[in-house]
Amino acid sequence: MDIETFEDFYRNKFNITATGVKPDLGQFNVFPMNCATHKKPIRYSRKDYYKISFLHGHYAIHYADKSFEVQGTTLLFFNPQVPYTFESIGERGDGYFCIFKTSFFSEYLRGNLRDFPMYAPGGKPAYTLDEAVAQEIGAVFERMLDNMQSDYRFKYDLMRNYVMEIMHYALKMQPAESRYDYIDANTRITTVFIELLERQFPIESIEQHLILRSAKDFAAELNVHVNHLNRAVKHSTGRTTTHHITDRLVSEAKALLKHTDWNIAEVSYSLGFEEPAHFSNFFKKQTGLTPGIFRSN
Repeated sequence: MDIETFEDFYRNKFNITATGVKPDLGQFNVFPMNCATHKKPIRYSRKDYYKISFLHGHYAIHYADKSFEVQGTTLLFFNPQVPYTFESIGERGDGYFCIFKTSFFSEYLRGNLRDFPMYAPGGKPAYTLDEAVAQEIGAVFERMLDNMQSDYRFKYDLMRNYVMEIMHYALKMQPAESRYDYIDANTRITTVFIELLERQFPIESIEQHLILRSAKDFAAELNVHVNHLNRAVKHSTGRTTTHHITDRLVSEAKALLKHTDWNIAEVSYSLGFEEPAHFSNFFKKQTGLTPGIFRSN
């Protein structure tokens, strides 16, 4: 299954590329629901970004291996690890949505989005809103749109706060969908793998060291053959086990470089690298920058 990127999103919605726009627009943006100027059929696919949708109307949601209907005003949290699409039933309603990459938060917050129930493995994505809450959340999206049009220097910090505000509204409510079960062994083993990976983060002290760093490490912990783990993860997420581990290491490395005063060697050892040079080579290969240059930017 193909993975839709931010670039695909801009191309499919607006027939433009994300190249040349402000760097943060490649990490976050917000839109009214009927914003597209260049519509292509919505595909059932995984994305490489998170999405929060605020919908008025009657919709069929296809999420992972399940389909369900929502009606009225609904808040939907879409996890990039899970393939999804949705379609209107009857006349299409209005609303808003925002999209953002993991790095939009990980470089500024010392936590992880998957710590939140709606984005945790097996999380339930749909929340039905009463009129009062719908008005409040709608007002948050309107403030997002207004601020995105402004020249305010710190508007992306506001966006992070707005996203967190919306997520906390949802945490106060019960999910609209009462049942969401995994049905196949590939998905179950992938869920456990992701939980084991995330359980190692965030790294909060120099004495804390990463233990599970490779597909073999995780396979041994799960008591399965590494080939079986790799096949299951690839089948369930569209990405390799190593890709997941690498992305999470880079994300944590960026957070440590930005939010601690640890030297490069200390960051390196905490992430399980035997030599700082190995960490520097790894980081530069993945980001195009040395750890020192990234920290100073």
